[in-house]
Amino acid sequence: MIGVAPPAHDPAAPESAATLPVGSPATVRAYVRGLLRRHRRAFGVLVGVNAVAVTASMVGPYLLGRVVDGLAAGSRELHLERTALLFAAALVVQTVFVRLVRLRGAMLGEEMLADLREDFLVRSVGLPPGVLERAGTGDLLSRITTDVDRLANAMREAVPQLAIGVVWVSLLFGALTVTAPPLALAALVALPVLVTGCRWYFRRAPSAYRSEAAGYAAVAAVLTETVDAGRTVEAHRLGPARIALSERRIREWTAWERYTLFLRTVLFPVINVTFVTILGSVLLFGGYCVLQGWLSVGQLTTGALLAQMMVDPIGLILRWYDELQVAQVSLARLVGVREIEPDAGDAAVRPQGRDVRADRVRFGYREGVDVLHQVSMAVPPGTRVALVGPSGAGKSTLGRLLAGIYAPRTGEVTLGGAQLSQMPAERVREHVALVNQEHHVFTGSLRDNLRLARAHAEDAELWAALGAVDADGWARALGDGLDTQVGSGGSALTPAQAQQVALARLVLADPHTLVLDEATSLLDPRAARHLERSLARVLDGRTVIAIAHRLHTAHDADVIAVVEAGRISELGSHDELVAAGGAYAALWRSWHG
Repeated sequence: MIGVAPPAHDPAAPESAATLPVGSPATVRAYVRGLLRRHRRAFGVLVGVNAVAVTASMVGPYLLGRVVDGLAAGSRELHLERTALLFAAALVVQTVFVRLVRLRGAMLGEEMLADLREDFLVRSVGLPPGVLERAGTGDLLSRITTDVDRLANAMREAVPQLAIGVVWVSLLFGALTVTAPPLALAALVALPVLVTGCRWYFRRAPSAYRSEAAGYAAVAAVLTETVDAGRTVEAHRLGPARIALSERRIREWTAWERYTLFLRTVLFPVINVTFVTILGSVLLFGGYCVLQGWLSVGQLTTGALLAQMMVDPIGLILRWYDELQVAQVSLARLVGVREIEPDAGDAAVRPQGRDVRADRVRFGYREGVDVLHQVSMAVPPGTRVALVGPSGAGKSTLGRLLAGIYAPRTGEVTLGGAQLSQMPAERVREHVALVNQEHHVFTGSLRDNLRLARAHAEDAELWAALGAVDADGWARALGDGLDTQVGSGGSALTPAQAQQVALARLVLADPHTLVLDEATSLLDPRAARHLERSLARVLDGRTVIAIAHRLHTAHDADVIAVVEAGRISELGSHDELVAAGGAYAALWRSWHG
């Protein structure tokens, strides 16, 4: 068949937009098998009630065939009253069981959809933190929203309806074979047409739908990043470039949309031809068999009605199988997280101290492009270290390595002699905590938001943590105190208050080592300075690695590490580095005036 060609591959085309992996066919099949095993009883009930409904629907054609045979034989005792009663009874049974089929199908679909959502959430939460940090915003957003929405329809409708359609066709074809075997052979005449068309379609559809989904993710990524960085885009006059990129991504996405639409315009006429071929071949060949005396007129009547009844389930199967092609892509994107090794670590690896070390560390976000080059440093317990340097030098990346978020490409980052990359994430968080500029207030009470750090903390401990970060004043002014609902739909917290809540969680978590990445950046300089003095009392005796552009943080630190171009160029105390007259001294003079 000749038609629209798929869009040409572009190195930056939608397929490459996703950061998280897309599940392989083997992963998808394994997940589906597991899901079906979990719900095998519900599937069995659905198949059972559907079999009763289909069997009841075949009573009418069978009774009509007997009446036709009686008329053809000239019989005067047709028992029409009994036939009508049997037909009515079968109709009642069919109606009741069709309702049960719809009810059981809907229940099964909702249960499987709930399982899928829960599986995705549990697996995503268990991913290594570095994987989630690197994942594109648009890709994550499209999986959680668009892919789940597409799967919702498939789970609620496609899977149950496909099971119903398969049972329906099997029983009808079996009945046709028993009633009039030659007509069953005639119905199979349409099979080559259907198989040829479907093979052509289903060879192209999965990859096309996958590219379409990736294209949408690319569009979502561009739009989300542009909105999130709106001030930066405006400040640097990047509007035209971002618009051009958005239009390019939309063109790529719509090209795949047009291609998948073309595929459907080929499939649907093939389906219609199949329906006509089934009914036509049954009537023509059946009529010939009647003339030859191989079949009775009643058998032909029953067979033609059964063949006509097969049109609906075949259409149902093909319609929902096509829907499943779209859903399969979304399912592959959701279960793709199963191909990422969970951050299990080695439960036997335990730190034998509190000293933090980086030894000849290299790290990069992309293959062959390192951000950090041969970085080595030692942080004794209780030391306050400040990482300073120009933007893009690698300070935040080094901080995340020291916090165990990323694993080095080469070299080691250790805590108490144990490699952080070999420890389970939960154990790392027991010892090391990272607080950065990004804070989230969850929907719920202020108490619930604070107890994320310590589930069973008493109110007195919560107030003490808020007091430690100078947040108890505005917290007590809230209408219901700790019971005040915050987040979406509740009391709106300012960015500075949200940052204080995050720091209060840090106080409650009570780790012995902290990595603070611009942790007070959303506060004005005077408030930030006051808060840092308050935190200093709480953090006394703890190891603190602070990343900041405000050099008063560096002034108060025991050790200052100057990071330039992915390397530590200077290391020492404030007085030592100022006296050395190097890069830090220049920064200090520029900042201090």
